[in-house]
Amino acid sequence: MLTYLTDMHGRAVRYLRLSITDRCNLRCLYCCNASQYQKFISHPDVLRYEELLRIVRLMSARGIEKVRLTGGEPFARKGCTEFIGMLRAEFPQLDVRVTTNGTLLYDHIPALARMKIGAVNLSLDTFDADRFARITGTDALHTVLKALEALLSAGIRVKINAVGLKGVNDADLPEFLRLAAKEPVDVRFIEFMPMGAETCWSEEYFWSAEDILAQARSFATLQPVERVQARSGPARMFTVVGGKGRFGLITPLSNHFCASCNRLRITPEGAVRTCLFDDKEYPLREILRDPSQGDAALMAALEQAITHKPVGVELLRQRGLMAVAQKGMSKIGG
Repeated sequence: MLTYLTDMHGRAVRYLRLSITDRCNLRCLYCCNASQYQKFISHPDVLRYEELLRIVRLMSARGIEKVRLTGGEPFARKGCTEFIGMLRAEFPQLDVRVTTNGTLLYDHIPALARMKIGAVNLSLDTFDADRFARITGTDALHTVLKALEALLSAGIRVKINAVGLKGVNDADLPEFLRLAAKEPVDVRFIEFMPMGAETCWSEEYFWSAEDILAQARSFATLQPVERVQARSGPARMFTVVGGKGRFGLITPLSNHFCASCNRLRITPEGAVRTCLFDDKEYPLREILRDPSQGDAALMAALEQAITHKPVGVELLRQRGLMAVAQKGMSKIGG
């Protein structure tokens, strides 16, 4: 019988997020400050794929069910697709997924389809080229849309994540709903969080989930989807009545989901981050690279970290509207 890794609040870890690189080819305004120079983690300090596999191996024996690769941009790291293949081969029981900005994705889609990857989460905030350039600092919208079309043609499950930015991409809401009606995709709007050292968060950009939902209902008929608590993610999901897809809202500020949080993050440089909003990290890299320390030491470090997993909303309340987490998002993992 599996013994889940459980924190002091009784929350079992079922979901592991591996940030395999801090490198990203976009400079999204909600993630980083385009005026600041971005210093990347040096290559020797990034966990090797073999080290990541070792972590997954230990945690799969303790009941994790889903592994997601994040970054940075995962496909900016050489060998990302091959690593996904390693995970699928060794852990066929796991739901392996990837979150990507889509700009480097297209050539990898046939391999992902062959591997039967669980899903691809595509970060896409707008369908307007000018707005895309304003948000991301590039003019790569056509590349992302090409990848989206290829994902759908390959039969890969797609979830689109859009950060809701009032006055920036709110005009795109009807187009997102049209996509969810036409295609079997999940479109999720995420509330903009005061998150990361380089954030440009301000109240003027904050578009609450309730306002998003009210506006969405003027463009489509939405039916709430019943949550299955043990496996549900943070999104409140709605079917688009008469359509093929779904619409969702992720509400870290207006309606937090900390009580049911089941995830754990591994940063690119090999630290456990138990909560997105907490700067406390537990280093694993030294243990992984020390031949005198075996799996028992590694598991002990994981257990210690998970035991002290905080309730993120309490950290938010303590900070008010100031940014939580002093690292940039690309060094934490999205």
